[in-house]
Amino acid sequence: MKKYIVKGRDIVFTQPDFDLDHTLDCGQAFRWEKTEGGYVGAVGRKELRISQDGDTFTLHDVSEDGFAFWSDYFDLDTDYGEIKKRLSTDSTLEKACAYGSGIRLLRQPAEETLLSFIISQNNNIPRIKGIISRLCDIYGGFPEASEMTGADVDTLAPLRAGFRAKYLIDCVQKLHDGTVDLGAVRSMPLDEAAAALMQIKGVGIKVAMCTLLFGFHRTDAYPVDVWMKRVNENFYPDGLPECTRGIEGIAQQYLFYAIRNGVL
Repeated sequence: MKKYIVKGRDIVFTQPDFDLDHTLDCGQAFRWEKTEGGYVGAVGRKELRISQDGDTFTLHDVSEDGFAFWSDYFDLDTDYGEIKKRLSTDSTLEKACAYGSGIRLLRQPAEETLLSFIISQNNNIPRIKGIISRLCDIYGGFPEASEMTGADVDTLAPLRAGFRAKYLIDCVQKLHDGTVDLGAVRSMPLDEAAAALMQIKGVGIKVAMCTLLFGFHRTDAYPVDVWMKRVNENFYPDGLPECTRGIEGIAQQYLFYAIRNGVL
């Protein structure tokens, strides 16, 4: 576990290759809001305020016991310096890694990630955040799928999620009746795992890959949206370079962040 020091009610640690803007504003998660000096957000029903000063980070009002959760969530034990060194043997990825140098792959809960990316379909980030916020209001935090069993269109009407409400209901039902077993998905080969998730209405290949990458830490998952389609067409028409093998999803994060911000 990452080393840290306790300062009053806060936990302070240093971490290279980590930037809050890069990590929390790159499309991985939708429950973080920027504040002066840092971010406030939540995972499940755990809330956090985190601030940054260079390579020094402060988790505010977090106990030593709670630090283990957030250390895992921010993937602090992974050496992203080595990952970037490996990816940077490719010139396009070298540019992308330099621009988004502080990106880390969040280790998010599988159910929360799946439900969040179902909501994200054909949607913009402010509206996604709004729907998720209203979902949390209804359930007193981001609900486990079991808490949503029995929900219907009327129950979810306050979300103003449109057609996505029916997809959420179908997802909850299939998780409840065992049609989709997330525990089994975790250990399946990538293509089988994606196919299992795609049994849920509204889950196509992009949502499935996002769920596997962000909710299962399947670093070989490679979500492709309109931005990544452009990357593939412009830079990798014959496929990704060998240096991405097994970490295609991490490479995707650097590439996505760079092209979305006009660097590639």
